[in-house]
Amino acid sequence: MWKSGFRWMFLILGTVIGAGYASGRELWQFFGTESGLAILLFTLFFIISCNVILQISRKEQTEHFSPVLQKLVGEKGSYLYNIVMVIYLFTTTVVMLAGGGAALQVFSIPYWAGIAIICCLLILLFVYDVKGMVTVNVVIIPIIVLTLAFVMVHSVMNGTQEVASSFSKQSNWPAGFTFTALNILPLVAVLSAIGKEVKSNGEIIIASVGSGAILGVISLFYNQSLISIESKLALFEIPLFAIIQSYPFYMLFLMTILLWIAIYTTAASGLLGLVTRFRNALPLPLWLLCLLFIILMVPFTAVGFSVLVAILYPLFGLVNLYLLVCILLYPIKHRGKG
Repeated sequence: MWKSGFRWMFLILGTVIGAGYASGRELWQFFGTESGLAILLFTLFFIISCNVILQISRKEQTEHFSPVLQKLVGEKGSYLYNIVMVIYLFTTTVVMLAGGGAALQVFSIPYWAGIAIICCLLILLFVYDVKGMVTVNVVIIPIIVLTLAFVMVHSVMNGTQEVASSFSKQSNWPAGFTFTALNILPLVAVLSAIGKEVKSNGEIIIASVGSGAILGVISLFYNQSLISIESKLALFEIPLFAIIQSYPFYMLFLMTILLWIAIYTTAASGLLGLVTRFRNALPLPLWLLCLLFIILMVPFTAVGFSVLVAILYPLFGLVNLYLLVCILLYPIKHRGKG
């Protein structure tokens, strides 16, 4: 139970901690000052959402997201959300491919060569089917989480503000809803793909509470670190680099590598949602489906990383608010039902 619970926990964390989150762009876009309650609400909503999605996935023995959407929004609503889900997964994976190419330019690797590298590694990952995705997250995500936690705690401890000051005013509390909503579709997509592998309620509790608590704590410290250097953020495209600018070079190098890995894991999550959705219609090996989707995605990477993040992420956050409400109300509506 514990082993499987942690596997799913790291899968969840790998889905959420992508380039946008790890770089600080998402957090600063949604939170910022007066966001203590918003982060607390996000933590609670996230735990409930993971629990509900995993419970439905386990009960329905799902292999993709369509049956879960039917349970959450009804048969008619699921048609719309199936379309939204595919568009979301496709576009956000394009964002990650673009980000993967842009990140490697730091090492003087050309943009298109960087995209080629991340594409090849993604195809290689899916040679091992869904197990490859889970294994990669179990290995990589703890390193990213621990490194981010160290940097954020160190930054706050050496800053002039206290974490408690985040809770003095709460005007930004609605961001707790929109930020959770932003992460709902990838959670549904990825967790629905493992429905047949989840065996017990204990696994679900460990995965849900563990991932929610870790994200909540890191988000609180990360947000507070960004608040303490707010005046410098306009000078940096990646907020994380504003926090670690005074750190030794090896730390900058390490964080650049970790950012790229976060991009990779999120791109893998997006592709996992897509290929598992279409594997019944196109009975091909997952790696071959992955290759087909990548061929379709690469031309869109010309739009650029920053533009895609700025336009798409807030839009999807709003679109998914209804789905979030359906998830939060699901335990109440189905109370007492087997």
